[in-house]
Amino acid sequence: MIPLIGMPQGAEWLIILAIVVLVFGAAKLPDLARGTGQALRIFKAETKGLRDEEDDKKKPTAPTSELNAADDEIAEGEIVDERRENNA
Repeated sequence: MIPLIGMPQGAEWLIILAIVVLVFGAAKLPDLARGTGQALRIFKAETKGLRDEEDDKKKPTAPTSELNAADDEIAEGEIVDERRENNA
């Protein structure tokens, strides 16, 4: 079975390009291309942001009871004092 409607090939692209030039005019084509490029950049940035948010939600968070090396240097009394100051 041969599909009746397919992707344009060869000379069909030239005809489509000629119609676009006639409709929009040669002077407006750079502006049209620039606007399309900006829209695509914005779209890519937004989809990347959504993917990053999704990845952040999937990452397991470390338990708060674990301390790293920098936290070991602070005395426990200092931490309690800082919490009291922050709550006051």
